[in-house]
Amino acid sequence: MKKKLFIVATLVFIAFAFTSCEKTCKTCKQVTYINGSYDHEGSSQEYCGLDLAGIEATPDVTIGSTRTAWECN
Repeated sequence: MKKKLFIVATLVFIAFAFTSCEKTCKTCKQVTYINGSYDHEGSSQEYCGLDLAGIEATPDVTIGSTRTAWECN
């Protein structure tokens, strides 16, 4: 029983160790289009982890003929 607990604890530790070093980051900015043509953009900033996931999940905002979207690379 102790051996099984030790193995499980070791596997959990290894899983956390590898995922904590892994960092997915992208540089994102908000870009505005009017009638489908580029108008202007905000300054770029680097986002990682949950912040990046939130930005990538954010839908475009369209008001009339103006559309604002997040673009990441």
